[in-house]
Amino acid sequence: MTAPILVTGGAGFIGSNLVDRLAAEGHDVTVYDALARAGVERNLAWLQQRHGQRVRFVHADVRDVARLADEVARSRAVFHFAAQVAVTTSLDDPADDFSTNLTATFQLLEALRTRAPHVPLIFASTNKVYGDLADLDFALEDRAYVPTGADVRAHGIGETRALDFHTPYGVSKGAADQYVLDYARSFGLKTCVFRMSCIYGQRQMGTEDQGWVAHFLIRALDGQPITLYGDGHQVRDILDVRDAVNAYVAAWQRIDQVAGRAFNLGGGPANAVSLRRLLDHIAALIGRPVDLRLSDWRAGDQRYFVADARAAIGALDLPARRDWRDGVAALADWLQAQRDESGASAPRIEVAA
Repeated sequence: MTAPILVTGGAGFIGSNLVDRLAAEGHDVTVYDALARAGVERNLAWLQQRHGQRVRFVHADVRDVARLADEVARSRAVFHFAAQVAVTTSLDDPADDFSTNLTATFQLLEALRTRAPHVPLIFASTNKVYGDLADLDFALEDRAYVPTGADVRAHGIGETRALDFHTPYGVSKGAADQYVLDYARSFGLKTCVFRMSCIYGQRQMGTEDQGWVAHFLIRALDGQPITLYGDGHQVRDILDVRDAVNAYVAAWQRIDQVAGRAFNLGGGPANAVSLRRLLDHIAALIGRPVDLRLSDWRAGDQRYFVADARAAIGALDLPARRDWRDGVAALADWLQAQRDESGASAPRIEVAA
C-alpha cells in the first residue's frame, strides 16, 4: 500500500487546491487541519465530495506534537501550509504567531529528522522575509510605485536579496524558512522553500488581513466599501493558485534536484498590478464603481513587491503563468456562483479517528 501525502493546512486556500490536484492524479492525501479559519470547512467538504476515501481528514492543530509526528511518519511527502497568516494578527498576539509558525515548523522538522528522514518537505514561506524594501527608490507612474533600479524594474526581487524580517509574522515565517533550509544543510533532509507573493484564485476566503484579491471582489460583489491602507499605489505581482500548485507539485517531483533551495514564487512583472488598477478592473467586471475608502499605512507594508521567479521557472520547468486579468475574472465568476448557491446545504464532514 502506497503511503499518503500529508498536507498541513490542507483545507485552506492553497492547500485545498493542491489536495484536489494530487487526489485527481490518483494520490491518497491526508488533510491535516484545525479548521480555525472561517469557511475552510466548505473546502474540506468539497474535497471529500469530489474524491471520497482518497482524501482522509485529520482534525488537529500543528502544535499537537505527537499527532503531527505520527502523521509525518506514515507519509511519503509533506506540504506544509498550516500557519498564522496575517501581519495584523501577529501584532495582536505574537505568542500565538510564534508557536503556530515557528515552533510547529521546528517540531515538524524534528519529526522528519527522527522518524522519516527520507520524506520530502515543501514549505510555504512568504515575501515578507525581505522586509519592507524601504532602501529601494521608487517613482510613481500611472498610479503605481515602480522601482528606479533597472534590474529590479525588469525582473523583480530575487532570492539574492538580503533577508530582513519585519513584524512578528515576518520574523516567525522567516525563522521557519531558515530552519527548513538549514535542516537540509545540517541533516540532509529533502526540503524546499517557496517565498510566495500574492496568490489568488478559487476557494480563497479572502479577508482584509489576508487574501486581499478575493476580499476586494467579495466586498465589491456585496456592494460594501473597500478600505485601502496607504494610498493604493502599492504594487504586487499576483499569481493564480493553479500556477502555484504547478510549482509545488514540480518541486516534489524534482526534490532531489532542488533540495535545500528557496525560490521566490509570484506572478512576476507581467502580472504586477497596483491596488487601484486592480479595483478599476473589478469595477469593470461587475459593471459599477467600487466604494473606496483610505486609511493609514499598516506596519510592514511594502510599497512594491514583485517576485523574480526566474529561478523557480528554470529549475522546475514551469509553464507560462495565467494573465492576472483572466484569473481575476475567473475568480469573480466563481465567487458569484458561490453566492448564488449559498442556500444549499453543505455535505457532511467526516473526521478521522
